[in-house]
Amino acid sequence: MKRQRIRAWIVGVIAILVSIIVFLVPFAFVVLQSAKTPDDASSLAFSWPKEWQFFDNLVAVLQSNDGLIWRAFFNSAVLTVGSVIVMVILSAMAGYVLARKRSKWGPLVNFFVLAGLIVPPAVVPTIWVLQGVGLYKTMPGMILIEATFGLSFCILMFRSFFGTVPRELDEAAVLDGAGRVRLFFQVILPLLRPVIVTVIVVQSVFVFNDFAGPLYFLPGSDNATVQTTLYTFSGQNLSFYNLLFMDILLITIPPLVAYIFFNRQIIAGMTSGAVKG
Repeated sequence: MKRQRIRAWIVGVIAILVSIIVFLVPFAFVVLQSAKTPDDASSLAFSWPKEWQFFDNLVAVLQSNDGLIWRAFFNSAVLTVGSVIVMVILSAMAGYVLARKRSKWGPLVNFFVLAGLIVPPAVVPTIWVLQGVGLYKTMPGMILIEATFGLSFCILMFRSFFGTVPRELDEAAVLDGAGRVRLFFQVILPLLRPVIVTVIVVQSVFVFNDFAGPLYFLPGSDNATVQTTLYTFSGQNLSFYNLLFMDILLITIPPLVAYIFFNRQIIAGMTSGAVKG
């Protein structure tokens, strides 16, 4: 018994040390670089700043390019909220149908859902489609793109979680006179809170941190997102690494706060469907 406790303690210590090396050391490097002068930061050395300019660099980033970072945060917020709302509603409906209905088309639909996780997105054909429907370089078009990229993962999450919801609830609601729409939105959807929170947090972080999507499908300074603002401080001929790392620090804060406050809900949503689904 004592040996098992010692082994568990050793494993816990190793896990903590690995977490510190993987997560805290890079974060500390970003903080130190964002507090340095341009010349000091250009060496990219993991060292203490010779002269602290943290607040000066913060003000410079917030004021650069006529406040581009503020506009980028607004665009990223609109993109994240819109995409996650579409993902939650569509994937919850699709997951409910796949979990409750038995059809000869079920295996084919499951194949396409899994293919959405494996097959990489095709940039050029997607741009052609967006141009054809008049949604290229628009926020609604980018919202549809982000929702499409995350839909497969969300459908799998909801479908597995529906295994924990008894079918008797559906039958009782139908006997009480509830239609399909009322059954889903008033009976089933409130029971999905754990997986909804998981999908919202995970996909919000994914969409907020997406760099390639806005770069290809939402170009232009007016449509800039937080990730594309990194180009502002890094170029082919000149790079301001202190401002670049300050920008990275600002971009990192929202996902980090979301993870800290919702990590238990994320784990609950992941494990409940995996264990019982």
